[in-house]
Amino acid sequence: MKTDVTLVVMAAGMGSRFGGLKQIEPVGRKGEALLDFSVFDAKRAGFTKVVFVIKKAIEKEFKEIVGARVEKILPVSYVYQETYKLPEGYVCPEEREKPWGTGHAILLCADAVKEPFAVINADDYYGPHAYKQIYKQLTAEGDDYCMVGFRLANTLTDNGHVSRGVCKTEDGYLTDIEEYTKIKDCKYTLDDETWHDISGDTVVSMNMWGLRPDVFKYLERDFKEFLDEKLNVPKSEFYLPAVMDKLIKNGEKKIKVLVAEDKWYGVTYKEDKDDVVKAIGKMIDDGLYEGM
Repeated sequence: MKTDVTLVVMAAGMGSRFGGLKQIEPVGRKGEALLDFSVFDAKRAGFTKVVFVIKKAIEKEFKEIVGARVEKILPVSYVYQETYKLPEGYVCPEEREKPWGTGHAILLCADAVKEPFAVINADDYYGPHAYKQIYKQLTAEGDDYCMVGFRLANTLTDNGHVSRGVCKTEDGYLTDIEEYTKIKDCKYTLDDETWHDISGDTVVSMNMWGLRPDVFKYLERDFKEFLDEKLNVPKSEFYLPAVMDKLIKNGEKKIKVLVAEDKWYGVTYKEDKDDVVKAIGKMIDDGLYEGM
């Protein structure tokens, strides 16, 4: 019997560096966004449902442009990430404008997801191999979580610097993620002056996680602790990787690191779009996305 596995797509954030709603920016020949290709790859890998995390403010446009297409491939449901959606006993400060972060986005999926699930960014292209690997791991016996990492060289852009979470592992399991906030041409800087080499084979996180429903109890616990400390800090964010790090450090969970050798694509800067469109077009020509 086939195991149900859900794809949770985080699409509530606005693209600050790109400048606009890049989650629905067309890159395919029929107007498809990157996430259309993600859903296509997920279905081929065995995923059975999609949950989009969006803001109410973009609901109409998102459903008309993206949702209507995706619904033809897999069943779709929506979760709305709003700043006022906090645990009982907490009230969002009136001046709060910034979303509460990726950890909050996933916590809000608790009522919509009752099976193993993968988490991705809406505006990232991960490739077929990544979905096959994460589906296989999520349908295997055991209660470990997992993540798909990519080779650093396969995630860079020629149009500016990037931030990447460098993964440290032991026996195939994640022990730590160190955030490098400025990387360009396989070099990084900590002070904007001195640049250091970093291997292109280095495995980095691109926010593709494989989780199980028990994660929601950890998210709720940690989010309450976060709010106790930072409820009134206007730009504070509750990050999913921080929760994963805590689970590892406390010995509560093990996270298997899977490595995808595909090239990752994303539109970090406006200038990236042409490269992404060309790459997607070539994959279509090569038969990887028949019918798209």
